[in-house]
Order: sequence, then C-alpha cells, then structure tokens
Amino acid sequence: MTKAALRKIYKEKRKQLSIAEINRFNDLILIQFQKIELPFIQCVHTYLASSKLIEVDADPLVRYLNFINPDLKVAIPKINPENNSMLHYHWVDETPIVINHLGIDEPEIGEIISPKEIDLILIPLLCFDKNGHRVGYGKGFYDLFLKECRDDAIKIGLSFFEVVEEISDVNPLDVAMDYCVTPNHVYHFNP
Repeated sequence: MTKAALRKIYKEKRKQLSIAEINRFNDLILIQFQKIELPFIQCVHTYLASSKLIEVDADPLVRYLNFINPDLKVAIPKINPENNSMLHYHWVDETPIVINHLGIDEPEIGEIISPKEIDLILIPLLCFDKNGHRVGYGKGFYDLFLKECRDDAIKIGLSFFEVVEEISDVNPLDVAMDYCVTPNHVYHFNP
C-alpha cells in the first residue's frame, strides 16, 4: 500500500482510540522499550508528543533513560517549514515551549545540539513495515534529520499499531529505523 493510503488509514485508526486505550498502549510501549539492550546513551532526541495528533507519549521512555543516566542530555526538535529541516535544542526545565504553525509544541530558544551528538532518536510515525520503513506525516522532516545523524545513532520508532507488510512507495530518501516499539512487540530491523 502507498504512504498516502496508509497515512489516511492510520490517522483514522488513531482517532478511534479511546483515552483508556491510549494510556494502556503507552504503558505497554514503555515495558517493551525496556526490553531493548541499549548501549550507554549520553544524548537522546525525542519529540514532544501531540495530543492533537494522538502520538505515542515518548516522555516515559526518556525518563527511563534518564534514570539509567542521570546526566542524560535530551534534545527536542524545532521545525523550519521553509526547507523541511529541523534544529535540535537541549531540553531542560527552563526551556520555553511554544506552539508552532502546525499546532505542535517546540522549543522557542535554547542551546542547539548537533545531530552528530545524538546517540538515540525516538521517532514519531503513523505506521511502519517489516523492513523498518515508516509512514510519517509527509513532510520529510525526520528523513532529512536522520541523514545528518551518525551512522551508529540508534533509530527507534514508536507505534500504537503493529507492522504492515510493505510500504509500496519507499524512496531512496527514506531512512529505515533500527527498531520499532509497539504495545506488543519490539521489531528489530538491522540485526
């Protein structure tokens, strides 16, 4: 199935989730995430989950990583809609958060972090296939960003739903994930 068709289906599937289901799925995703044998992580990149978009809440995963490494550096994105790029800001308690033109929370100002500093990236998505390709929101922000990261940076998608067989229109600009975590499984794509 094409990205456009899958995007439409999975946006609708998200809308059908109840608050209780979303909360339960978020709890289960944390449990699954904790099963991944990760190296020591010094810098994680995460997104600020949007309730408007009904995204997986990445905050509990970041808190878990911060428990393992109290000195963990956390980066969050700010998008540039003119060229579909992102800047990455060090997220601390004092970081001012604003709502951008898409209705998504992002940092207003702060210390910029280079993509080369990032050890692990938590990636929002709508669905994914058995090859680790994902369907996002169609702007290519994450694909551009992931190309800037180190080759050994770990790319982990988070999904409320299980794998689809194949995304038929994957292109050379798409960057595959290393893992995707769902409420019931951890999918590992690059053994």
